[in-house]
Amino acid sequence: MSERNTVIRSIHDLGLAAWFGGSLMGAVGLNGAAASEGASETETDRIASAGWAKWTPVAAAAIGLHLMGGTGLLVANAARVRTQQGVAASALAKTLLTGAALAASAYGRVLGKKVELASSGAPEDLEKAAHHPVDLQKARQQMQLIQWAVPALTGAVVVLNALHGEQQRPLQQKAGMLRRATSQMNMGQLGHCHRLM
Repeated sequence: MSERNTVIRSIHDLGLAAWFGGSLMGAVGLNGAAASEGASETETDRIASAGWAKWTPVAAAAIGLHLMGGTGLLVANAARVRTQQGVAASALAKTLLTGAALAASAYGRVLGKKVELASSGAPEDLEKAAHHPVDLQKARQQMQLIQWAVPALTGAVVVLNALHGEQQRPLQQKAGMLRRATSQMNMGQLGHCHRLM
């Protein structure tokens, strides 16, 4: 009933796996190690900032792959989205969660850059930080929340991805398409009755 989309699905899933896993490892491992090894808050910030800065290009690539794969899967499954009941709703939920995770990731990087500049010992960074003053304590608190929000949101996308996999089973497709057709017929009959009244 459906064609294979192995490459697109692999790009989508690998990107999501790296995005989720990297953000969770950063929140647990990197931040935890920085807190253990840093002799002061500034040193903790430096260690964590250095690790997150190294991860940023990989995270950007993972997010890009996931978005490319997601777009490809949406195009490949456009007929199912239109005709199988439940697929459009779960695709919309997945899109909204992905958008929220993307926004959280971007905001986390903005906050991370502020903390990185404020805690850096490099003269050029201190100069930049002086031109863009930041409430460091507030930025740290916000960043801590955001760094947990990203794995929570991407984890929810993983769950919806599993639901999409279940919805692709042949029996699920047939049942969903039958429910959609029945629902549309019932709506058509209801509209016809209203016109007769």
